[in-house]
Amino acid sequence: MQKARIKLSSTDPVKIQQVCDELKAISEKFGIVMKGPIPMPTKKLKVTTMKTPCGDGTGHGNATWDNWEMRIHKRVIDISADERTLRQVMRVTVPEGVQISIQLKD
Repeated sequence: MQKARIKLSSTDPVKIQQVCDELKAISEKFGIVMKGPIPMPTKKLKVTTMKTPCGDGTGHGNATWDNWEMRIHKRVIDISADERTLRQVMRVTVPEGVQISIQLKD
């Protein structure tokens, strides 16, 4: 029996949860051992920009800034599965904006 490590990442936690639920349903249907989804630390990308292109801000000598943040949520799932189950895992519908990678281990 092979082991598969599935890594999911997305900016939308709801979409990641949908994929995790589908994988959980497959594991229950075939009666295989599934560990996870294990939430990994959320990566926060922050960008600070000036509001005005001229750099003056409000005109009182103090500049005004915009703060933007993008969060990347990650999950890891370990499945010990046979070939038939792995085919079902490959057929899972992955929504747009969700990256998935599958590593097989013997």
